[in-house]
Parts: sequence; structure tokens; C-alpha cells
Amino acid sequence: MKKQGILIRPYQKSDFKEVMRVFETNVPEFFAESEGEDLIHYLNHEIEDYFILTQENRIIGAGGINYDDDQITARLSWDFLDKEIQHQGAGRLLTEHRIQYVQQNMAIQRLIVRTSQFAEGFYQKLGFKVKERTADYWAQGFDLVFMEYPALR
Repeated sequence: MKKQGILIRPYQKSDFKEVMRVFETNVPEFFAESEGEDLIHYLNHEIEDYFILTQENRIIGAGGINYDDDQITARLSWDFLDKEIQHQGAGRLLTEHRIQYVQQNMAIQRLIVRTSQFAEGFYQKLGFKVKERTADYWAQGFDLVFMEYPALR
């Protein structure tokens, strides 16, 4: 997918260092520093469908989709943009791309995201609804906000 000079493509292992750089631009505003180790584990062991955003051959963001064991639930996972390009539409582009990707898999009946209170408003603008909250889940001051996309089908 290409729009606004942004290319979305599948993640490759050679992207690791740049993805971590982009993640670090979001610490501590959107992610706790301790979450970096969780991302490293994810990138090395838990990726199912993961996408990279590039602009002028530079990685500016990333985000994934994982699938629950029930085989009908998809989860948006580990999405973030370089802090320098936030609020310019790239996050919406990445999230809409992943929603459309999930919609192509007719077995998937439910799309969720587990995020923090800092990204809750972004997902609400895209149609996600809050289902549950857990204080200090990710780290001190980083709550879990469990959201669902009701318009999947």
C-alpha cells in the first residue's frame, strides 16, 4: 500500500534496529521504558503479521496483528510511529491497513486492541469501543484499556 509517500510492507528481520529506534522515540510518553524488553521478545518470538511504514526508505512506524487460539479473534499489537511524524495521518493509515487486512480473513469475527489510556482516543476515533480497564497494567501509570472494533463485519 502506498499513500502520502508512505509505503506499508511486511516486517523483515533486518528492520529490527530501526523499529527499536522508532519505539524509543515513544518512551516515556506512550510506553514505559520496561516495555522495550517485551517488544524485543515480541519481534523475536511472537510476530504473526507485522507491518512497517516507510517514507523515503526510512522506517517511520510499525504495527502488527496477532491471532488468538480461538481462531476467530485478531489483536492489533505493538503499533507506534516515530514521534516526529505523529498526528499527520500515518497512524490512521497503518491501523486502517490492518483492519482491512483482518477483514479479508473471513474466519476472523472479532478485532481487539489492548492499549493504554494514552492511545485510547486514537482508537476511539477509528471506531473502537472501550470494554474494560485495568490500572497500572503495563507499568506504573500505564493502564490497560481493552477495546473492540464492533464494525468488523
